[in-house]
Amino acid sequence: MSVPTSEDERLLRQLGYQPELARRMSGFSNFAISFSIICILAGGITSFHVGLCGAGGAGIALGWPLVCLFSLAVAATMAQVASAFPTAGGLYHWGSLLGGRACGWATAWFNLSGLITVVAAVNAGTYDFATAAFGLVPQGPNAEAVRTAVIVGMTLSQALLNHFGIRWTTRLTDLSGWLILALTALMIVSLLAATRTLEWSRLWTFANFSGLPEEAPVFPRQSSLPWLFALGFLLPAYTITGFDASAHTSEETLDAARNVPRGIVRSVWVSGVFGWLMVCALLLAMPDLRQGAAQGAAVVPWILRGALPPLLATGLLLGIVLVQYLCGLAALTSASRMTFAFARDGGLPASGWLRRVSPVTRSPSVAVWATAAAGVAFTVLVPYTTIAAVCTVLLYISYVLPIGAGLIAYGRSWTRFGPWRLGAAYRPLAALSVVGCLFLLVIGVQPPNALALHIVGGVIVLLVVVWFGFERRRFQGPPMIRQVP
Repeated sequence: MSVPTSEDERLLRQLGYQPELARRMSGFSNFAISFSIICILAGGITSFHVGLCGAGGAGIALGWPLVCLFSLAVAATMAQVASAFPTAGGLYHWGSLLGGRACGWATAWFNLSGLITVVAAVNAGTYDFATAAFGLVPQGPNAEAVRTAVIVGMTLSQALLNHFGIRWTTRLTDLSGWLILALTALMIVSLLAATRTLEWSRLWTFANFSGLPEEAPVFPRQSSLPWLFALGFLLPAYTITGFDASAHTSEETLDAARNVPRGIVRSVWVSGVFGWLMVCALLLAMPDLRQGAAQGAAVVPWILRGALPPLLATGLLLGIVLVQYLCGLAALTSASRMTFAFARDGGLPASGWLRRVSPVTRSPSVAVWATAAAGVAFTVLVPYTTIAAVCTVLLYISYVLPIGAGLIAYGRSWTRFGPWRLGAAYRPLAALSVVGCLFLLVIGVQPPNALALHIVGGVIVLLVVVWFGFERRRFQGPPMIRQVP
């Protein structure tokens, strides 16, 4: 049974905010925006070689469900907090209310930085995948300029769609959700049907494919299979991110206290199951795993064109590019809502400008364009594989901060819960989430992604300096924090 909009607004006012955004998203739409950002046809395809070029078939087929179970634990603990505090600020508000101003402020910056890099990673990955899939990779001295121009054009078109409000974005992300399910199912069935001999042992056989492709290795050549297996976790970890989008659109979702946590959890388990079936089908359809690892980032188009009829392969590749574009659209929606929410509390430079809501579309249009510009800048300055590692690390740091704060505050200062609760399972799942996020932080900054360590380390140092130098005295946090004597 749905809850009237007035009930959503009453809860929002209790949290200290006046309704400003248009509340039109259904429960499915809230699920679809997180499902579209996770988009197994984006991260699961464009980073497939990251899993393969580590410990081979077992690195993907066994590593994927392990990481997805961990992501489900993170999503479940996040969902309980989202049910209690359904605001557009999402993790930032949770960190503030459960861990104090400093925790909330740091969470906001890590989350916002991670969301901006997601926009950059998705759009850069879409361009690289599309050009490789259709043999359109530009050559010559202007190749990088062409790449930049196309990615800028993609991002600005996504900003334009977001500018016109949540109605258009919701329709497109709903479409994206159905397309992801349909295309993934078609790919799985087609690949398995076209494969004459299914070598099931590929799914549990470890192989050392480090040092491949030889011209640009995904991982430096090394001998430790357990470590390569762990490095391959970056494939599912990068793919299963962005499910906090359901929280960021809380103020635009009907019956948010119930539909938001459902959207978070459902997007993760559906992506996990369909994604695992997809990557297993790709492994089984590959003519030779070592030869596939040598293809690098072009391995999935190579598999599809080698296994399927040309027309079907081309249709699937076109569909994948389309949903990858819609994934970028959903990522920009989520990032802009985080920008708006943080600016609403004065947390960003030019907050008075960034928090503006269009009176016509009731969307945070200024935040949309500012976030798009930041995503473009990051794309131009940082290579794709590093962007993917950075966004994974930054997002999971932003996940672990409020989860850790909730673990400490649970039953003490945190006694107000929503209708979606884990009960006794909350604390062990929260503890698992904290430990797992710290492990992902370690593997996410290993060579050849050492630049990610410098970026993340630089962000941490800068935040410490800015907080203790300026923001500790100036930043007051969300309204509920200010109301506490």
